[in-house]
Amino acid sequence: MEQSGVVQLEGDSISCLICMDLLKDPVTVPCGHSYCMDCIKAHWDDEDQRETHSCPHCKQTFPARPVLVKNTTLEELVEELKKTGLSSVSGDHCYAGPEDEPCDVCSGRKMKAVKSCLVCRASYCEEHLKLHYESPAFEKHKLVDTKKPQENVCSLHDEEMKIFCRTDQRCICYLCVMDEHEGHETVSTAAERAEKQKKLQETREQILEKIEDRTKDVKILQLEAGNISGGADKAVQETELILTELIHHLKKARSEVKQQIRSQQEAEVNRVLDLQEKLEQEIRDLQSKDREMEQLSHTEDHSQFLHRYPSLSALSESTHSSSFHLRPLRYFEEATAAVVDTRDKLQELLRDKQAEISLTVAEVDVLLSEPEPKSRAGFLRHSCELTMDPNTAHPHLLLSEDDRKATYMKEEQPHPSHPDRFTAWHQVLSRESLTGRCYWEVESRRGGVRVAVTYRNIRRAGRLNECLLGCNDKSWALCCEPNSYTFWHNNVKTAVSGPQPFRVGVYLDHGAGVLAFYSVSETMTLLHRVQTTFTQPLHAGLLFYSDGDAAEFIKPEKDL
Repeated sequence: MEQSGVVQLEGDSISCLICMDLLKDPVTVPCGHSYCMDCIKAHWDDEDQRETHSCPHCKQTFPARPVLVKNTTLEELVEELKKTGLSSVSGDHCYAGPEDEPCDVCSGRKMKAVKSCLVCRASYCEEHLKLHYESPAFEKHKLVDTKKPQENVCSLHDEEMKIFCRTDQRCICYLCVMDEHEGHETVSTAAERAEKQKKLQETREQILEKIEDRTKDVKILQLEAGNISGGADKAVQETELILTELIHHLKKARSEVKQQIRSQQEAEVNRVLDLQEKLEQEIRDLQSKDREMEQLSHTEDHSQFLHRYPSLSALSESTHSSSFHLRPLRYFEEATAAVVDTRDKLQELLRDKQAEISLTVAEVDVLLSEPEPKSRAGFLRHSCELTMDPNTAHPHLLLSEDDRKATYMKEEQPHPSHPDRFTAWHQVLSRESLTGRCYWEVESRRGGVRVAVTYRNIRRAGRLNECLLGCNDKSWALCCEPNSYTFWHNNVKTAVSGPQPFRVGVYLDHGAGVLAFYSVSETMTLLHRVQTTFTQPLHAGLLFYSDGDAAEFIKPEKDL
């Protein structure tokens, strides 16, 4: 009797009347019914728009939304029942919720069904299922996990579906075999289940094998991630020390240059001040002599005048000529220019070395290399915006304001002299260096153009092959002429076939050593693919053939 009372308490007093589970954060509303705090809040949130709130069970309404306070007594009772294990009893006898299959025998409020009978075509709760286990009359009844029994009954003939039609891949009853499935390949559901079970087991074995392989891969990747992190930490510490040392040397050099300039300033100023003081003294001496000569000129005594004249009339030669040597005013400007030149060379060196460092870091990505994209959308995920470096443009190339488009002009353009400029071949390189995975597109609607990639240290001066894109071991180029394609590398020419659109796509996977050229239209057609090893960062390049030829680096989002 005591146990029965406890079970009754569990079913009615500590179950939420909304979710039907044991109360979580129990609260009691003014009418006396209890709910989970989240359940009643959600119910009242839906009622907020109606400006009235009610108990979901007894429908009593409240003039204002009640303030919810946790019922600590119910909460302690629920926790105690969980500790004693009686909550499992409640789970077996809880009422059916909206997502549960209800017992077909229960009257009034229905319990949750735990089994379904294919013969009775009904579902039963734990209490009403007992008869199937205890009575011999139900021995041949087939119990299955809870589901709607009608799912196993033919909707046409109201018979249990014990046959599987392999032709239509569906379960049917024996009357269906003689009707619309006549002549079809049929077997019993048990036989089909056995065969499918065998295939299922084979599939599971394959899955388990893959799981084992993937688990090994995960361990390898975890180890690799640890190695990468450890290497990165070590590299950060070491480079921090090296760069800190470099900064120290730069600060020291700054101090020394400043000291040298100040020392020279002091020496020069002292020299000037010393000379200035001597000249000022000479001016005072001359002024004194002039006063004496003026007095002599007013002397009335002729004898006295003649007596003093020789000593006053003779002028001593100045030891400080007014034409003394002045150092050029550009002296300190030249010192500044020397520092500027040093800065520029250091910046260029750091830029090149930074690219090499980036390339070295990017090589970590090789372990997890991705397959090459198959569509333009896939390529565009690796797109990069390129601009042309004005310092590399041949004097006859006119660049647009945004440095994306170049046009071969008959007249020479006012480009300033620069060591990076191509002097003979009508070429230009991108400002940006390329490492990792990159994709860009070049559009040329008039004339021919050579679309290329090259190391930055390609030669710039002269008409030698060492300067021409595609004719040396530092560059790779696709020559796009009005009626043909050719590929060039190290002065070796390879014929290329493909459609002749006005746009070429270039895909680079630097770490994997992949360079691919595509014809871009409504579809992408591979023109030529290179598999090699890149040892330095690359730059995109363009070569023009005739006056009026033009090409442009297209922004990635630009449509065809």
